[in-house]
This record gives sequence, C-alpha cells and structure tokens, in this order.
Amino acid sequence: MFLMWLGEQITARGIGNGISLIIFAGIVAGLPSAISGTLELGRTGALSTGLILAVIVLAVVLIAVIVFFERAQRRLLIQYPKRQVGNRMFQGDTSHLPLKLNTSGVIPPIFASSLLLLPATFAGFANTTTLPTWASGLMAALGHGQPLYMSLYAGMIIFFAFFYTAIVFNPKDTADQLKKHSGFIPGYRPGERTAEYIDYVLTRITVIGAAYLVVICLIPEFLISATGVPFYLGGTSLLIVVNVTLDTVAQIQGHLIAHQYEGLIKKSKLRGGKRGR
Repeated sequence: MFLMWLGEQITARGIGNGISLIIFAGIVAGLPSAISGTLELGRTGALSTGLILAVIVLAVVLIAVIVFFERAQRRLLIQYPKRQVGNRMFQGDTSHLPLKLNTSGVIPPIFASSLLLLPATFAGFANTTTLPTWASGLMAALGHGQPLYMSLYAGMIIFFAFFYTAIVFNPKDTADQLKKHSGFIPGYRPGERTAEYIDYVLTRITVIGAAYLVVICLIPEFLISATGVPFYLGGTSLLIVVNVTLDTVAQIQGHLIAHQYEGLIKKSKLRGGKRGR
C-alpha cells in the first residue's frame, strides 16, 4: 500500500509514472549484484569469457532495438482545407497523425508473465507432496524455458497487445475529431471511411509491434534456458527500463521547455509594461 501511495505521489508531482519508476528502481537495484555474480562465475571458469561478452553484446543490441521500435511511428497525412474567419482567409494546412508501432508499451509482457506465474503462486500455498500427478506435470511444463511456457507466453503477449491497443486507441473517435476540425486523410471520406482506414493501418502496425514484443521477450528466455547464464536478462525488464528511461527524459524535456516558454512570456510582459509606461 505504501508503494502504491508513493507511486501516486510521484505521478502527482509530474515526475513521471510513479509505479513504473518504482519497478524501474527495483530492477536497476538488482543489476550490480547480477553483474558481479556473472563476473565471478567467469573468474572461476564456470562461464567462458566469450559467452559473457556475447551476453553483453546481445544486451546492447536488444536495448538499441527496443529504442528504435519504441520511437517508431506510422504517420498518416492529415490535410485541412482553406477556411475563412471573418475577413481573413487562412490557407490550407497539413499535419500528421502519429501511430506508434507499439501502442501497448510494456503492458502485454507484464500481464502475460503475471498470468503464467499464477499456477506457481497457487501451488506455493499448497503442499507440493499432495498435488495430483497432472498438476505436478503442468507445473513442470510451465517452467521457464519449456515449450509450453514459451508458446503461452508468446500467445498472451500477442493477445494483450491487440487488446490493450483496442482499449487505449479508438479509430472512430479519432475520425470524428478530425471531421469536427475539418481535417481529412487524402483519398478517404471523413467519418466512417476514415475510421476504417485508421483501424486498418493500426491493425497492421500492431502485428509488427506484437511480433517485436515476442522476439524481445523470448530471446532472453531461450538464452537463459540454453546456456544457463544467471545474468538477469529478462525481456520484460529491459522493456521496462528502456521505456521508463525514455518517458522520464521526454517529460523532463517537456518541463524544461514549458519553463522556458513561461520565462519568455514573463519577460515579454515586463517589456510590454515598460513600453506602455
């Protein structure tokens, strides 16, 4: 409860998404011990130097891929016709409707991993010796690195990617807003046809975004299960760390720009007041 309250306070102060920052802090706090443990295994010869270097290179590549896909957008051209306001004629303008490649963010991997942990959580409350044979077999099949676990993990990520995107973005509302402000997509009538086109484009880029999430989350799982590297290289953790970092930097830049504009406005008011005198 305290962490939830603290996260709400962080969000209210405008620093960023408080819950995400707390999760980010927990992940980053565990990295030094994981790195030192991996280096110690390399020193004792339990892990080869080449394998450790390959893990580091893979982590850097995954971070670069995450940054690229999280910043990727599909921009739809929006045109506004000429309009007359009073005696003034305003020229037609063009703009873009940005559609993120990964609209759902880190929600699908978090939901998928949480649901897959539920059977193990319930089994932890029960006595393992009294579990039926089928339950023990199911628990073993849902272990990290198992084919059933990988398949369910990928399927849930894809499902939640489409589900969450459908919740946070409504093509019909966007099309109605464009029609209300006299905006239109060239080649498509305002209203229903525009909504159908936006939904068509959003579905196509969500397929790419869901595939990207599956690859990012499954590559570390394959690596850990195949090589036994104890280094904490979870795809969900990398997604949270990179996304929170990007969002925090963007919010800080937005606050700095807002303060600069406030300073410029105050200066212009002061100068205008002096001139008036």
